[in-house]
Amino acid sequence: MDHTNAYLIKFSDKEKLSSTITLDFDKQDKDETLQRSESEMHNKQQQRQKSYYKKIAAVIRHFNEVLLFGPTEAKIELFNLLRQDRLFDNIKMEVINTDKMSENQQYEFIKDHFKKMDSII
Repeated sequence: MDHTNAYLIKFSDKEKLSSTITLDFDKQDKDETLQRSESEMHNKQQQRQKSYYKKIAAVIRHFNEVLLFGPTEAKIELFNLLRQDRLFDNIKMEVINTDKMSENQQYEFIKDHFKKMDSII
């Protein structure tokens, strides 16, 4: 995940299930808002970022284990927000810093991670 795209991948040995949540702040929005004021653009971007994280959280709350990974600080920001909400107290979450990956690399990374976790238990 990063600050604009979250690739949600459900780990399964049988099939590959994935979806994407995207921050909806495009260049036209940014340009129009910047013309009015930089402060307004910043506020609008923060509101959209918060909405983006809420969409991700709505999906995450249906799982027992979650792995947040990616090249930016977005995963840590999301993790910190989720830890402030009691709805996520019973979800095991792990945060790992990674390089940018293709969809196939992401799936393999998740598969390897959870296989390692199963072997530890």
